Amino acid sequence: MLTSLYVPGDRPDRVAKALASGADCVIVDLEDAVAPSHKQLARESLADARARVGAGHVGDGRSGSGLPNVQVRMNARGSAWHQDDLAAVGELNEDIGVRLPKVNGPDDVAAIQAALPGRAVHALIETAIGIERAFEIASAGVATVTLGEADLRAELGLAAGEAGEPGLAWVRSRLVVAAAAAGLPAPQMSVWADVKDTDGLARSCAVGKALGLVGRSAIHPAQLPVIRDAFRPTEAEIARAQEIVDRVGSAGADGAGTVVLDDGTFLDVAMLGAALQLLERSDR
Repeated sequence: MLTSLYVPGDRPDRVAKALASGADCVIVDLEDAVAPSHKQLARESLADARARVGAGHVGDGRSGSGLPNVQVRMNARGSAWHQDDLAAVGELNEDIGVRLPKVNGPDDVAAIQAALPGRAVHALIETAIGIERAFEIASAGVATVTLGEADLRAELGLAAGEAGEPGLAWVRSRLVVAAAAAGLPAPQMSVWADVKDTDGLARSCAVGKALGLVGRSAIHPAQLPVIRDAFRPTEAEIARAQEIVDRVGSAGADGAGTVVLDDGTFLDVAMLGAALQLLERSDR
């Protein structure tokens, strides 16, 4: 999945539009996008999502289905709204996953798994202690791990927007390594808060792509094409990956371990995995 779109849970009209936006995943938000006075309304509105699932309007996020994956971002463990969120999500079809914010360790994941067995849990890591425990969290049976960068920037004293990007480089790389070590998909990037700054979004996506992140969450449908264009493999990348697969594969058949391309690039079997992953993303 390249794109995830957050939508306020207390706005069923926007949820319907988000499901038709072309995003690979729609995240119905009960947390930051919903005022405390509207939390109950947001939970009650989840019934609309349940009806859509029952009518076959929710897919698995893959292009072949043409339908988005759906998740619900709950309020964090220990908050005044968490238990009511658990009860509301428990009434939904199990195909709807849970995005759990402020995950500080594997115990947070285990508590959700016990309360909502069989449901995919997507861990949102937003604190310094969560980053330090990133591999433990990634190894706790979650479906994905993702950074929540707004709270993390505040805790680390980083500026908003592009000015704070350099301070996030190590943190982002840490999560990429933790996910890979745990056998999870590469993480998506966190949201870009300035909806009008599409140039800044594109530059930030390029930075994330270079670090090994794949895709990004959005807060407005207008951001989706920018994210998709930034992370979708280019024709040149696809051609290069196919050349690697073809040439390294033929070298293996001939009993050779390495290949040198016409431009002098040295290839070996270690480079094959990345090429295959890129071709798989291009197919999707």
